[in-house]
Amino acid sequence: MNVAIVGASGAVGHEFLRVLEEQNFPIDELRLFGSSRSAGSKIQFKGKEYTVELLEETSDFSGVDVAFTSAGASTSKKYADVITRHNTLMIDNSSAFRMDADVPLVVPEVNGEDALNHPRNIIGNPNCTTIQMVVALNPIHKLSPIRKVHVATYQAASGAGQSAMFELTEQFREIERGAEPTVEKFAHQLAYNLIPHVDVFMENDYTKEEMKMYHETQKIMHSGDIKVSATCVRVPVLRAHSEAIWVETAKPLELSEVRASFENAPGLVVCDNPAANKYPMPLDITGKDPIYVGRLRKDLSDECGLSFWVVGDQIKKGAALNAVQIAQWMIEHGAL
Repeated sequence: MNVAIVGASGAVGHEFLRVLEEQNFPIDELRLFGSSRSAGSKIQFKGKEYTVELLEETSDFSGVDVAFTSAGASTSKKYADVITRHNTLMIDNSSAFRMDADVPLVVPEVNGEDALNHPRNIIGNPNCTTIQMVVALNPIHKLSPIRKVHVATYQAASGAGQSAMFELTEQFREIERGAEPTVEKFAHQLAYNLIPHVDVFMENDYTKEEMKMYHETQKIMHSGDIKVSATCVRVPVLRAHSEAIWVETAKPLELSEVRASFENAPGLVVCDNPAANKYPMPLDITGKDPIYVGRLRKDLSDECGLSFWVVGDQIKKGAALNAVQIAQWMIEHGAL
């Protein structure tokens, strides 16, 4: 494979490089692209130094088999034709094309086959919160169709980028020395606080992040009948998102069959032993590939309801790893 990474100097770009190396992805030639700020900088990969190229309208992607893009929606929209004009497959980590009817939105453990139909040579990588949720929803949906999902997310600072992680750690230091904490990346101070506000508010008073979970879940799971109501919260954690999820299924399910379905599901690890204080936590899940699920129990308010807790590294599985797994799925099925 000849591979390109667009947005190579960002947090997800660096994660792409780590994941490609960890997965031993077959790379013959690697090209890195970035903005004018990062163009010319040097990045190491597998003991070799690469120079970041400037992404511009004259950039030549001929010969590139797959381009992993993570430079923001506006950049993806502006340069999509540049990237794909020579038949390069663009696996895009932004929100630019996710809901376009002719762009598949793929989580390989759930709907890998959707990647086979990509008329514009673009495949969407879903939002990080959606990815980890649908990996856990799919085993339940196979037992009984899911009707409703209520979810509260607990999203790490890194979801807003490297500068947001730096701001959180600096806030703790500033507060410790009695200084006024710097607030730039978030609407409020995040240190020692929770902010029930991720992305911009929409007309219905849900945020854009919350509505992504609604629409993307329906598209990935091929079910407009699944209704998702989310409250997304930023928490003072550096990395790995957590979610408290309540689902209503068409028929009551036994916990034993749900647990067995979780245990047999690809990309999902059960960590659930309340008696021993065993449950997923972001501190433990940071840097891990799978999604972890625990706190499985019946919903006391609904005989068809279940409640559980999910944690995943949103930079890894929630971004870079899922995109690489899409490419791996296509290679395994002779489509790339």
